[in-house]
Amino acid sequence: MSRRLAEGFSGDVAPVVGGPVTAVVALGANLGDRAEALAAALRDIARLPLVDEVHASGPIESVAVTPDGPDASAPAYLNAVALVTTRLAPSVLLSYLHAIEARHGRERRERWGDRTLDLDLIAYGDVRSSDPALRLPHPRAFERDFVLGPWLEVDPDAVLPGAGRVDELLERLRGSS
Repeated sequence: MSRRLAEGFSGDVAPVVGGPVTAVVALGANLGDRAEALAAALRDIARLPLVDEVHASGPIESVAVTPDGPDASAPAYLNAVALVTTRLAPSVLLSYLHAIEARHGRERRERWGDRTLDLDLIAYGDVRSSDPALRLPHPRAFERDFVLGPWLEVDPDAVLPGAGRVDELLERLRGSS
């Protein structure tokens, strides 16, 4: 097993048994230079061990979502979605995503608070997990147009495991607002 590690990262590299899997990663930032934070995170993801390809949507701007709902008075988010072809196990990929967030100044002080960078593992192939440390697919992805819209840009035939086609989910979501 290769122990080649991406620059600035440490830890074991645990490959997936079998071939590569496509993981869906949502990126967001609403503090600092948002565009540069997303671009740097994409470069960091592409340099991870056992990551073969990264295809990202263009960025979109969205209203901040808080536990109380949308908050137009909070700094707006810049969001994107990346398809990551990887042989990393999902838990290892998630650990790397958290390390990238930390390197970019992410502080976890409050749920859904403002942040310099947010990286969410939305889906990992068809894997489903209800483990609190690794919920797959992401439990709220189907209700977030700032995830579904950019995801469709990079994969027009996308399917959210257990929920359905992303284009249909987005249509329902936009029809209910």
